Amino acid sequence: MIRKTLLTLTLMLFALGASASQDFDEGIEYATLPNPVKTSHPDKVVVTELFWYGCPHCYRFEPYVEKYKANLPEGVVFEQVPSVLNPSWAEHARAYFALQQMGVADKVHKQIFDAIHLKRMRLNNVDDMAKFVAQYGIDEKKFREMYHSFLVDTMLRKARQTERKYGHSGVPTVIVNGKYRTSGSMTGSNAKTIQVIDYLVKKELAEQGK
Repeated sequence: MIRKTLLTLTLMLFALGASASQDFDEGIEYATLPNPVKTSHPDKVVVTELFWYGCPHCYRFEPYVEKYKANLPEGVVFEQVPSVLNPSWAEHARAYFALQQMGVADKVHKQIFDAIHLKRMRLNNVDDMAKFVAQYGIDEKKFREMYHSFLVDTMLRKARQTERKYGHSGVPTVIVNGKYRTSGSMTGSNAKTIQVIDYLVKKELAEQGK
């Protein structure tokens, strides 16, 4: 009787383990891009999240992103890129790129999200955004200069060109190593999206022999 019980428990644990390591299905939880897109770090596995500050889904996904970023496997880079899928999102994209080039994006990234979604601040022009980030010790004049700079113009154009290759229709969308695309609309939940990202990252690391 005891032996039978132990066998039953063993089979149950095996079944649970098998379920936990179950592969995700291409075309359901993720899609393979028809043509791989060059990444920012060819020698690493790059995870790219496309977001828009005004997107409530991106805002709800952010805590999952932060937790995942804090525990990245070796050889993996996580980057957040503002989407310009909709022309009206360009102002927020400019703001992020400007802050990124100033080296202070992480300092106010969450605060911008909170201001828009909790305090109902729009922050959709350079004046409003400049005044807002100045509250956190960011040089308002330098921010304005960078916002309108040739460098940020170039980054915006490049972002538009790259996004066309991803073939996505909304945000947040996550691209794994320029090869795979996944999102909450495909996986069904933010938690599962992270699981799919992790699965694809491990797949890429294995292919690279890491």
